[in-house]
Amino acid sequence: MMSNSSDSSEDENPERGNWGNKMEFVLSCLSYAVGLGNVWRFPYVCYRNGAGAFLIPFIIMLFITGIPLVFMELSLGQYCSSGIVTLWKASPIFQGVGWAMFVVSVLISVYYNMIIAYTLYFLFASFAKILPWSACGSWSTEGLYMNFVNDGELFKIKACTKNGGEWCNGGCIANMTALNQTYRLAISPNCSNFTSEIKSPSDEFFHEYVLGITDGVHEMGTIRWELVGCLALAWVLVGLCLAKGIKSSGKAVYFTAFFPYVVLLILLVRGLTLEGSVDGIVYFLTPQWSQLSKAQVWADAAVQIFFSLSPCWGGLITLASYNKFRNNCFLDAIIVSVMDCVTSVFAGLVIFAIIGYMAHELNVKLDEVASEGAGLAFVVYPEVVTKLPISQLWSVLFFAMLITLGLGTQIATVTTVHTTLMDYWPHVFRVNQRRRILLLVMIAVACFLLGLAFCTQILGDIELMLGKRPSNIWKYSWKFVAPTALLAILIFSWADFKSSKYDKYVFPLWADGLGFIITLSSIILIPAIAIYKVVCAKCTSGLGLVEVIKNLAKPADDWGPVSKEHRTERKMIDGTPTEQFESQIPFVGSQYSAEQDTKV
Repeated sequence: MMSNSSDSSEDENPERGNWGNKMEFVLSCLSYAVGLGNVWRFPYVCYRNGAGAFLIPFIIMLFITGIPLVFMELSLGQYCSSGIVTLWKASPIFQGVGWAMFVVSVLISVYYNMIIAYTLYFLFASFAKILPWSACGSWSTEGLYMNFVNDGELFKIKACTKNGGEWCNGGCIANMTALNQTYRLAISPNCSNFTSEIKSPSDEFFHEYVLGITDGVHEMGTIRWELVGCLALAWVLVGLCLAKGIKSSGKAVYFTAFFPYVVLLILLVRGLTLEGSVDGIVYFLTPQWSQLSKAQVWADAAVQIFFSLSPCWGGLITLASYNKFRNNCFLDAIIVSVMDCVTSVFAGLVIFAIIGYMAHELNVKLDEVASEGAGLAFVVYPEVVTKLPISQLWSVLFFAMLITLGLGTQIATVTTVHTTLMDYWPHVFRVNQRRRILLLVMIAVACFLLGLAFCTQILGDIELMLGKRPSNIWKYSWKFVAPTALLAILIFSWADFKSSKYDKYVFPLWADGLGFIITLSSIILIPAIAIYKVVCAKCTSGLGLVEVIKNLAKPADDWGPVSKEHRTERKMIDGTPTEQFESQIPFVGSQYSAEQDTKV
């Protein structure tokens, strides 16, 4: 019954629409969860925290926090067929959590599309006859090396000046440490003017030319019109995928979900043919069991789960809200969570095969080449492809993969923003994007509150959808295990706070303060809206404060499934007349409406 209902082409909810089939939903969730973090963050975090041994806390955190939260969010979205704000008719006093998720989605939409813009820029540059980061350019600075030649115990270096000529021509240096690191050098006589720091062309191309990094965060620099064009194109791509809502995005995910796996497989096969690649993979998988005794390793495992699966951003709830009521969301949660983690490990094999080759070429240790984030995607890998035959092909494949990974996440994030506004204010169909990145710790706070709000009635609601009651394991996980784990992560993050930095630049205190304010811009909505609703309800109802809070914490009368058939079944399961709250508070009960809620 569940399979037939979820796969039929007829929409159960004509007003909002439903996914064309179950596959579109699963691929949308997978495309949302599997993003850039799986490729450029997980491999580095894994090797830094005990390599193969890190998989143990990673898998444990997956079952303690990851799968329970994904299952809960998919269940909530599917049950009420509603966005992340109107969802909170279940407990109006916590509606601020929904708005906090909304702010998170807006902020993420802004910075995530900028990363896609950088990737588009590199993709276009990859079609050049000679890759621009393989040689000197007008952006080059003194100390930029062209290549290294292994000459016994010494390394010959050819470097560049801003004019593109040779500098320290063919001189010899000893004790070379690592790419993009400070060199401790024994300079030969003909290199008396040699600098103590050397950068690769790919490093300078990204930081000096693409980013145009200034001396500090206080210097904004000038607009890079090439990046403006790439950013505009990125938004056009997102807009085209969402032109017809989930009907068009559901078709786009067939490409954004499958294409990255094809490219990763091609890169892995190619990587295994390179010298040193096996050493890199062995290094990645060899467990360092002593690392498991460190609290930081377990904290990093939990953070990586959130970074990868992206619960509490609102995307999973939004995607599930377009499901048909009888869809088996429990199976979907298992598939998406497990596939996301498998993808992370698979990407780690690919990346460390490449890093192993790079370390072999430079004759340095693997940990001196390993990097994460933008450094891996826009510096290390571009440097590697310059050493491969048909370098343009491998560059195009890699950056095309990054674009599809980014678009998959971005499409779901923007869908969250649009769906929220359409459900709350039906006459609004588009939203302006503003502000910047939100700290990951805020997600943990929102997730903690979300887990507390739906700990009792939700099991009965899931029983109505799936046809059987879930195990009490999920109840205890949502009420105790997951919230405790999240609270521990939050406390540990605060206790281990360090000033923000990028590469060697440490941001000033006021920049950290600005980031904290951006974080609070969403968190503050949770208590602010709760207080506002309590004050308004108390003034209009005349009830005591405790009674008002208790009633605001109860589900509104119109909370639940969209169809009358499913709502009737819910009332039969509850065994409670729905009219019992109607006379208590205008914001809860059958008098609740979107129009009244807009005023609140």
